[in-house]
Amino acid sequence: MSFLPHPDRRPVLVAGASSGIGAATAQWLARQGHPVALAARRMTTLQELADKIAVDGGEAVAVPLDVTDEASVIDCVAKAQAAIGELEIVVAGAGDLAIGLSYETSPAEFADQINIHLTGAYRLYRAVIGGMIERTRGDIVFIGSDVAVHPRPWSSAYVAAKSGIDGLVATIALELEGTGVRAGVVRPGQTLTGMGMDLDPEATTGMLNDWIRHGLARHGNFLAPEHIAQAVAAMVAMPRGAHMRSVEVEAEGALPREKRSAKGTEQ
Repeated sequence: MSFLPHPDRRPVLVAGASSGIGAATAQWLARQGHPVALAARRMTTLQELADKIAVDGGEAVAVPLDVTDEASVIDCVAKAQAAIGELEIVVAGAGDLAIGLSYETSPAEFADQINIHLTGAYRLYRAVIGGMIERTRGDIVFIGSDVAVHPRPWSSAYVAAKSGIDGLVATIALELEGTGVRAGVVRPGQTLTGMGMDLDPEATTGMLNDWIRHGLARHGNFLAPEHIAQAVAAMVAMPRGAHMRSVEVEAEGALPREKRSAKGTEQ
């Protein structure tokens, strides 16, 4: 069966675009010529990013979004499509990070993480999928995490939510088979973003010590948000008829100093 190629104009909605992976992804896709709707709660930050993209020659619009509110999600999608056209690509990357031992985390705190990372991503999927099916094309990329494959202590709710993302994507990919719409997950490893920078220092120390004790902190290198943006871009750029369902991106360990090239490998 043959597939029509992607249209020349492929509007994008990036949820969680005010910082970190979302902001980097929005900028990366805008540089590739995609009109981008930047969606998050922090409108001032979004507008600054939209202005920067415009200065760099791209097309972007800032749209308010709270993924925990279904009405906000529906309104965001409507405003984005009114501004840049029917969405061809949606990146579900909104989220924050709360840590704590499972037996010290309240049910409300646990549910809050599930609501943001898993149910929030589902709300966005549900708001855009109908139009994509009607047009027989579209890409939905979920930002997951490698904790779904390698769980880490002090993150039970986050691990549960991101494991749920893996299950959700696997299920909807089967359901979307034959519709022309593709769903995939990008699983970042440890990435240097603003998420988690305001965590309690004592709790963070306890968490990192446990990661080391269980062999989960292999080295101190972190990914940059741009690395994840490149993975998202590769996934949505696949020609129609092919489907990159999952990509795991991990930070590479540093070379020993004596092994670095004479040209100067920076690590």
